[in-house]
Amino acid sequence: MASRSVNKVILVGRLGKDAETKFTPSGASLTRFSVATSRRWKDQQSGDWKEETDWHNISFWRAENVAPYLTKGKQVYIEGRLQTRSYEDKDGQKKYSTDVVADEVILLGGQSDGGGSDAGGYSQEPRIVSQPRSVAPKPEAVAMGGGAAASAPASGNPFDAGISDDDVPF
Repeated sequence: MASRSVNKVILVGRLGKDAETKFTPSGASLTRFSVATSRRWKDQQSGDWKEETDWHNISFWRAENVAPYLTKGKQVYIEGRLQTRSYEDKDGQKKYSTDVVADEVILLGGQSDGGGSDAGGYSQEPRIVSQPRSVAPKPEAVAMGGGAAASAPASGNPFDAGISDDDVPF
């Protein structure tokens, strides 16, 4: 038996409601929202198309500034891990809840059919809402985030952004 294990979730779906951010007593932010994913298949016996939708509860720690972007109907890419917790309900019954703890959240497009608050309709480019905490942002990822893209350095080295030793604050 292998001594390694993997707990990784990748979801692409639409938000079921606007995200809500709350803070712990120590000041850490927790943003929660739900994402719907659907699958379609053709029933072999009847020949009819069937669809099934699953709802996923997402917890996103230390990202207090993302809630305004995570609104109902937006399509998102979520990367994270599963976490199951148990609790007792008001009748004393033990209940279990499985959430996706997000490490990365990326907006993929505009609102679903029915309008929305985006000026100009749908966005074709993904907008990065977060980066994996273990990886520094890549120059091309910053360009997709909606900010002004830095021009490529003349040296041809993609990691040379024109920063000298004088620019480092320590």
